[in-house]
Amino acid sequence: MKTPQGSAPAFHPGRHLEIFDGAVIDPYQQRGKYAEPTVCSDCGAVYQQGRWQWSSAPRHVQVHQARCPACARIHEAMPAGYLTIKGDFAKAHRDELIQLLRHHEQREKNEHPLQRIMRIDEQPDACEITTTDIHLARGLGEALEHAYRGTLHYHYNKGDYLLRVLWER
Repeated sequence: MKTPQGSAPAFHPGRHLEIFDGAVIDPYQQRGKYAEPTVCSDCGAVYQQGRWQWSSAPRHVQVHQARCPACARIHEAMPAGYLTIKGDFAKAHRDELIQLLRHHEQREKNEHPLQRIMRIDEQPDACEITTTDIHLARGLGEALEHAYRGTLHYHYNKGDYLLRVLWER
């Protein structure tokens, strides 16, 4: 469909959120490459071939030690993502929802070692899950929405590299 000259096409949002477009800088990511291979002193993840992965460090090679960005966030209690779950349905099905979130986290963590749930805090009217990565927080919210419907809201603070996700039902 053509648009008249001088007018912009209408914006139609999709599943990809514009908040994640462009260069987003995580303050916990190192501003260069780690020496290879580097092993995380806390979790044992290995930085090699330009990324953190679950593997064993090569033998007969000098191995460097450093704390991976996920473990640094956990150590300093500085989450990148918050998922808040609210509503009567959430209260009644808390264990089922947490099981779904843990399963989703495990699948993501197998491929991306820096995506982890840090804490699950029970509150009287809600449950708050903190994550080491904004993408995991978004993915957990989308998993809840896909499985149980409900409403999903995002609030992204680019300056602090922080995402707050609210799921209600």
